[in-house]
Amino acid sequence: MTAIEIKNLVKSFGAVKAVDDVSFRVEAGSVTGFLGPNGAGKTTTLRSLLGLVTPDSGEALVNGRPYITLSEPLTEVGAVLEATSFHPGRTARNHLRIMCTAAGLPAARADDVLGQVGLADVANKRVGGFSLGMRQRLALASALLGRPKVYILDEPANGLDPAGIEWLRGFLRHLAYDEGAAVLVSSHVLSEVEQTVDHVVIIARGSLVRQGSLSELTSNGGEAVRVRTAKAAELAPALEAAGAQVEVVDDGTLRVRGLDAEAVGQVALDRRVVLTEVTQERSDLQKVFLDLTEGR
Repeated sequence: MTAIEIKNLVKSFGAVKAVDDVSFRVEAGSVTGFLGPNGAGKTTTLRSLLGLVTPDSGEALVNGRPYITLSEPLTEVGAVLEATSFHPGRTARNHLRIMCTAAGLPAARADDVLGQVGLADVANKRVGGFSLGMRQRLALASALLGRPKVYILDEPANGLDPAGIEWLRGFLRHLAYDEGAAVLVSSHVLSEVEQTVDHVVIIARGSLVRQGSLSELTSNGGEAVRVRTAKAAELAPALEAAGAQVEVVDDGTLRVRGLDAEAVGQVALDRRVVLTEVTQERSDLQKVFLDLTEGR
């Protein structure tokens, strides 16, 4: 089920086209990474989705409707765009209780979500004394108040320590896989995104450059098996006969595409070729990201 849909979105600020005909979807029960260099148009897209920016053309829909038409938005969408918009003199509990009152939610939800994000022990402390990581957790608690099924999170790992990042990773997966939510998360921490998301949307200079499942993007026809043997010259034609594409790296090393490590090993066994190294190579997300966005 499609929970978020961006359709041919266009937005300019003066002569600068921040978003140029961008389209993608986010399905329920999945975590989608929204990636791009600084100035790529990510924040403008998210703000359009939340009704904070009016696009020049196209649509940004939540559950098939514009955000501004939702009668009870807090129960449908949980959003974190920045973790600094808190009154420094209010306690964490009071900040959330005010939100509950405004949204018609029971005040008890404040303590529920503080427990979920690990802030129960500081519920009565003023937000002005919170670290950035604590503010990130409080912002996420705000997004959880209405038990929505759609989450839009901009850099939610910013300021978190390694333990906090690991916690966030598991929590986002819990929202998607256990509660069936759609999670759209923008981040610059590509190594962490790679361990968290199912799908990736990459934009650069306002334009969509690639989207797909994480496995599709990181294999991208480039997944290979690195093989080292003293009989590389003998093994290479045998692998090609089995349907592989073989690149000679050096005198004793081959890079094989089109066969997995097990199949490569079987060909070597059939030819009685001893292998001294068999390594499954795989492009990581950072390499894919840089290849797609450099020069744009």
